[in-house]
This record gives sequence, structure tokens and C-alpha cells, in this order.
Amino acid sequence: MNIIITGASKGIGKAIAQQFAVAGNTLFLCARNEDVLLKTADELHRQFPQSTVHTKIVDMRQKQAVQAFAAWCLSFGVPDILINNAGKFLPGNVHNEEDGILEKMIETNLYSTYHLTRALLPVMIKNKSGHIFNICSIASLQAYKNGGSYSISKFALLGFSKNLREELKPYNIKVTTVLPGATLSDSWAGSGVDEKRIMEADDVAKMIFAASQLSPQACVEEIIMRPQLGDL
Repeated sequence: MNIIITGASKGIGKAIAQQFAVAGNTLFLCARNEDVLLKTADELHRQFPQSTVHTKIVDMRQKQAVQAFAAWCLSFGVPDILINNAGKFLPGNVHNEEDGILEKMIETNLYSTYHLTRALLPVMIKNKSGHIFNICSIASLQAYKNGGSYSISKFALLGFSKNLREELKPYNIKVTTVLPGATLSDSWAGSGVDEKRIMEADDVAKMIFAASQLSPQACVEEIIMRPQLGDL
């Protein structure tokens, strides 16, 4: 199968890539950092030679770059699974965060998914098949201290995902919203939080892979995951 994963060089995106590489799929991975992305691709090649890995450097904040990435992916064939994982967390409060943070969060966490999905959907609709995973956050469900514009962007992404689910039912395209709580990634680096207190990226990846393996007539609409002891 052809699997597209954005923000795939590290964290949850990398863990998802590993899950699908094990099964011998063809992966299309993008990220902004070339060195990290190529290192990830090399690791996947060595660990999972049964898979094929294609990479492209993409700034998902740029509409034209996103559309070019979509065209590049489509040149290889129809995507079977799209995993919109690219995103960024910038802490702050609405009333005093730095000017421009909302725009950055919306561009990275919402527009990237919106533009890529729209660019790929015509072919998927024509083929009447596919599965889209949108990586939201617990911050899509519950406002929290220092969430600010990040939470706003993730609430918006959840709304996008819900609308997409309804729109694509007639075309046999599944849409799954993934809402993970605290997960070990760069966002938590230097936080001082015990790694055993938060989830592993592989936990999220395993759930996504499992949801992708169901029969055509079944769709997991939402995956909500939290650390065993609850949110931080």
C-alpha cells in the first residue's frame, strides 16, 4: 500500500512510519529538516528492507509546497493511507502570547492538513477508497493552561476532521481522528517530566496501524489516548 506520512522524521510520525514499514508498505515521508529525515529513511531502509521509502523536504506551512508534495506523491500512484501528522506546539496564553503565534499555529497545524488532503482527495474519491488519519490532540477536546493558540488550532483541526468524515462516507473513504495526550517527543524535551509518566510514540502508532487493518465496512472514528495516570 502507498502510505503518506507528514512530519515523519521523528516522534509520533517516525513511530508510525516504523509500524507501516514492518508490513512492507511503500512510504512517502516528508519533514522540514533534511538531515533528520534522511537519517530516519536510512534507518527504515536498514531495519525494514521489505519496505520502500521515498522522502521529500517540505515546509508544510507553505500552500504551494504542500500542493507540490501532493503532486509528487500522486506521480507514484493513488494513496491508500494519508496520515496528517505535521504539527508544532508553541506554549502561551491567548491574552499575552507573542503576536503572530496564532497564525503560525493555524498554518502548521490546520492549513497543512487542509491543503494536502484537498490536493489528494480527487484521486481518492475517484478510486472510492482510502483512509485518512488526522493527528489532533487532547488539546482539541479540553482547554488547558498555557495552551493558547496551539489549542485553538487543534480544536479547528478536530472540526475539520469531523466534517471530512461526514463528507467522505459516500466515497468509501475512512476518516479517523487521533487525539493523544502527553506523548514522549521533542515537545517534552527538557520538561523534567519522568518519561514513564507519559505515553510512548509507539503507543499511538500501534493504535493507528490497528485501526487501518479493519474490514472495509468498519471505521474507527476517534482514537483518544491518555497516560495511565491521566493528563499532566
